Amino acid sequence: MLVRWPLAHGLVDRVTLLVYPVVVGQGVRLFPQDGPDLRLALVRSTTTPGGVTVQTYEPAGRPEYAGAAPRPDA
Repeated sequence: MLVRWPLAHGLVDRVTLLVYPVVVGQGVRLFPQDGPDLRLALVRSTTTPGGVTVQTYEPAGRPEYAGAAPRPDA
């Protein structure tokens, strides 16, 4: 809830994700399946000696999907 609510209300300026090189078949989703769509722009990416990637993103508006008609207000 602590991550999801601010994202849904446009209160997040930057998201930093740490991606570990491990596949886990269970756990709690970071982003809800029914949450709002949000396009993220990668602003920085580094890899630690242990293989963890640190990715920093900034919100970049609504995503555009292939084949979707343009919105009238765009």
